[in-house]
Amino acid sequence: MDRRGFMAGTIGLLALGGASSWGWRASTGSMDEYARYAAALRADLPPAPPLRELVRFATLAPNSHNTQPWHFVIGDSAIAIHPDLARATPAVDPDNHHLFVSLGCAAETLRIAAQATGRPGELRIDDRGIVTYAFSNGAPRPDPLFGAIPRRQSTRAEFDGRPVPAADLQTLARAAAIPGVDVILVTDRPRISKIRDLVIAGNEAQMADPAFIRELKHWLRFNPKAAMASGDGLFAATSNNPVLPDAVGRRAINLAFTANSENRKYRRQIDSSSGIAVFIGSHEDKAHWIAAGRACQRFALAATRLGLRCAFINQPVEIAQLRPDLAGVVGAAGKRADLVMRFGYGPELAFSPRRPVEAVITSE
Repeated sequence: MDRRGFMAGTIGLLALGGASSWGWRASTGSMDEYARYAAALRADLPPAPPLRELVRFATLAPNSHNTQPWHFVIGDSAIAIHPDLARATPAVDPDNHHLFVSLGCAAETLRIAAQATGRPGELRIDDRGIVTYAFSNGAPRPDPLFGAIPRRQSTRAEFDGRPVPAADLQTLARAAAIPGVDVILVTDRPRISKIRDLVIAGNEAQMADPAFIRELKHWLRFNPKAAMASGDGLFAATSNNPVLPDAVGRRAINLAFTANSENRKYRRQIDSSSGIAVFIGSHEDKAHWIAAGRACQRFALAATRLGLRCAFINQPVEIAQLRPDLAGVVGAAGKRADLVMRFGYGPELAFSPRRPVEAVITSE
């Protein structure tokens, strides 16, 4: 959502209907309360944490639409991450590609946290796309990415355009090195502009799709009260948008959420970014989608350590007709890109909500 357009629509709605400050606060909840909620979700792990605490950390991983499409099965010496198909997003992700990428992000987060706190092990993936972390008890294995897990966020804001030093770009590339995944860092303005144009073309296609719009609206959370109640979805404040009562938010988005407003937003955001990272698996299957998620999360954690922000701009991946053009821009003709992420220096925004640990742990 474009903040300027959203605010203009909101002001118009208030002029028409009006609302008391007390009623407004009662219907939206408090950002101070939300900040305490988010901090509790991201509290540091204790030494030798219980397995459910490792699961809590794993759920801090990025995931499509913040649907958190996973559930965890805890055993004596393993934690399995299963896809939760009830949380699939068929309009934007018809082949569940993003869903399995999200599992990869969670799996890598779990692996890093477990090894850093005394449960070294390895990840295994079966044909169904279930990821199992098999571990033993042992000495902690420090990992520089571990401390970035609770601080990482998808920062949907404009950045300041500063270039990233070459040494830091090399650090990002090394961190994201996962077998079976290529990571291409684009920092020259001509290619960034070409990718920007593909993002805008993809946005226009999605905004013209009623199924996409319905699905996106289903996952929008307009205020702290709604975000904390659901523990999932796209909370307005995480995109630097104003907090609104649900009824006002639903009406405002119909006024302000247009292809043109979104195109302007993406143009500003991409033009202000230092670079774009494109993740490409060597094969189109669940195992490599999961591997792409692992690489993406490692990249995002390394960026967080370096004081960088990241945000997904996956429209050229999500619109099949644009995939060949994207592959051509980054020199990967014939391959399907898995993820596109812009990065740069920018502000910290509100953190996304998460469901309680109990809601994502299940029995076999």
